[in-house]
Amino acid sequence: MKVLFASDIHGSYYYANLLVEKFKKGNFDKLVLLGDILYHGPRNDLPRDYAPKKVIPLLNDIKDSILAVQGNCDAEVDQMVLNFPINREGFIEVNGHTFYLTHGHHHNPNEPLNVDSGVVLYGHTHVIKDTLVGNVHYINPGSTSIPKEIMIHSYGVIDNDDVIIYDLETDEEVLKVSL
Repeated sequence: MKVLFASDIHGSYYYANLLVEKFKKGNFDKLVLLGDILYHGPRNDLPRDYAPKKVIPLLNDIKDSILAVQGNCDAEVDQMVLNFPINREGFIEVNGHTFYLTHGHHHNPNEPLNVDSGVVLYGHTHVIKDTLVGNVHYINPGSTSIPKEIMIHSYGVIDNDDVIIYDLETDEEVLKVSL
């Protein structure tokens, strides 16, 4: 199974469209969204082409391929317009590896999940990062629309035994974790 994952779209039609194009062209099986899908939040500037109403149909068109978790900026009303479930947290098995999915505002390297192994995919901080806590990798793909620290709009790919973070605009590899 080949999985594309991303976090913190924050209602940017421009970056959501780039992400969906990569998903479709890359023949991915699943698109994992790690929260903060439609709303930009009061602490963030408006992202490029902020248009949540345009992001909604873009994502709903591929609803059967999406696995999403709730971020701190996602609200109940978002579930009313998005045609795929937004779960509090989740997990996915890929090539014998367990990936725990969370936004990161509750579970992150500083507040770890109670698991002994696997990979935790999280967002929230908008910073690309791989942190090892015990035997668990905590991997943050950064933000598709509002990056911080490393100013790269980014997304991640799970392919075989590798987790790779790419620059969304150039497809340049930014981080690679071999499991």
